[in-house]
Amino acid sequence: MYKPIELFIGLRYTRAKRRNHFISFISMTSMLGITLGVMALITVLSVMNGFEKEVRERILDMVSHLTISDFSGRLQGWSDVVELSKQQEHVLAAAPYIEAQGMLINRGQVNGTLIRGVLPELEPGVSSVAQKMVEGQLKDLVPGQFGIILGRDLARIINAKVGDKVTMVTPSAQVTPAGVVPRLKRFTVKGIFYVGMYEYDSSMAVLHLDDARRVFRMDDGITGVRLKLDNLFRAPQMRYDLQETELGKYWIRDWSSYHANWFRAVKIEKRMIFLLLLLIIAVAAFNIVSTLVMLVTDKESDIAILRTLGASPGSIMKIFMVQGTIIGVVGTALGVVAGVSLSLNLETVVPLIEELFGMRFLDPGVYYISELPSDLHWDDVWMIGIVSLLLGVAATIYPAWRASRTQPAEALRYE
Repeated sequence: MYKPIELFIGLRYTRAKRRNHFISFISMTSMLGITLGVMALITVLSVMNGFEKEVRERILDMVSHLTISDFSGRLQGWSDVVELSKQQEHVLAAAPYIEAQGMLINRGQVNGTLIRGVLPELEPGVSSVAQKMVEGQLKDLVPGQFGIILGRDLARIINAKVGDKVTMVTPSAQVTPAGVVPRLKRFTVKGIFYVGMYEYDSSMAVLHLDDARRVFRMDDGITGVRLKLDNLFRAPQMRYDLQETELGKYWIRDWSSYHANWFRAVKIEKRMIFLLLLLIIAVAAFNIVSTLVMLVTDKESDIAILRTLGASPGSIMKIFMVQGTIIGVVGTALGVVAGVSLSLNLETVVPLIEELFGMRFLDPGVYYISELPSDLHWDDVWMIGIVSLLLGVAATIYPAWRASRTQPAEALRYE
């Protein structure tokens, strides 16, 4: 009895058994449409976040959070840069590296390769190569023995196995009595790694830093220093912070700049998917409009009586807005609960569906990620819920305004 009269009547209309069952059917359809739309939107965005997280982690297995290099392409005095980097806040580890292009030849097979020289004792601090070894170990790279570690797909392409001798062709040339010939060097395959990213597994080889320096004639120089931070999302801001220190004279890049186009494409794709799936909720909201319009027509006599008893047009408008808003609130709440539950249990639900229908959503023979990953972001859930509620409330405005314009005399003329 202490409820506002508009809320009381609106709730009463919602609970009442309507004479027109078709209106009730459309109301349930609208609520179900909002529920399905919200659930689908939360689930799809969680899956996209999961894929982005998986790919980002695999990229960061080979690409460090930050890199410091010289604008000339050759960094001198790298030990001072490493020590200075470790003194910076949020920096967990630092390691030197050499990166260059080359070709590997084995048994008549040739493949262009990205050569990376590392220090085995420092590299595990800035990358996950040591944990991704399929055969051999990173510490098997001993300076002077000219050992090499290949990506799994690269080893398959050139038909190389652990213990084989492969020939490396470098871009530089040397002058001999026979003329100018490319520089060749024989390496022994010490191990094979697999990070699950074809770009690296098929085109990267790892050497000891000292061997790479001799092969590419770097003398005491290196390509740069790689840094690992306590939080990878801090890297873009950390890049600007380092530019204000003594390291500001060097070229500093963060991990997102190495695959900027890919991350930008994922961001745009997520926006487009959000807008497309939002149409499901919008269609359900339009059903609320049709439901309330028919309800207003059905309740014209009730509206006229309320107006005669002194209800203002604003009160009549609030009554029907309450009824439409309830449909939106209940539908959104059910959709959020269903979407969050599905996203958190996707690894269990998807295998059950695959077993039930005898199919695979992601064939391991085709995709490197064979399971649907899910990464639920609560800010996405809040955004979807708020947008859904706003659409539900907006859908009630026109029918409620139309109800408030009802003239008592016209509505009661034929009663």
